[in-house]
Amino acid sequence: MSLVISEPNPPAAAEPAISNSFFWPEISPAELRDTLRLEGTVTPKRLRSQVVRAMTEVNAELFDYRTAQMACGYKTLADVPADQIDGESVKLSAYVNAVASMAAAYLAERYPGNDTTDKGSQKAQIVERTVDELWRDARNAIHDVAGVQHSIIGLI
Repeated sequence: MSLVISEPNPPAAAEPAISNSFFWPEISPAELRDTLRLEGTVTPKRLRSQVVRAMTEVNAELFDYRTAQMACGYKTLADVPADQIDGESVKLSAYVNAVASMAAAYLAERYPGNDTTDKGSQKAQIVERTVDELWRDARNAIHDVAGVQHSIIGLI
């Protein structure tokens, strides 16, 4: 029998929202922590740094999309016409999902467990598969924001 001890999550006040550039929404690390089921062993500082990194990458990948939307007169992503689900733009939801997936992938890649036993090796293989899925989810969410197909297939 093994005992799993998890650290309690930090208070929400310890993780204020991260402001974004003018077009994109702010991101709440506390909400991402809850969505991604991150325990308190991921410190607020570590989570914040990886969320900022993910926001930077997602914003860069969507630069042309942002430019096109602004040329159409939309000042923020929330202004871009989109379906609403549960009172939220599906584009806003996809943007947050892209950032969350990418931040989770960064965390999983950079801060794997240090268990070197056979059980730890099995866990590393699971984490590796999870990281691949997180990267896929991030790419799909970015494509959802931009309104493009999820896969590109070409002939070799």
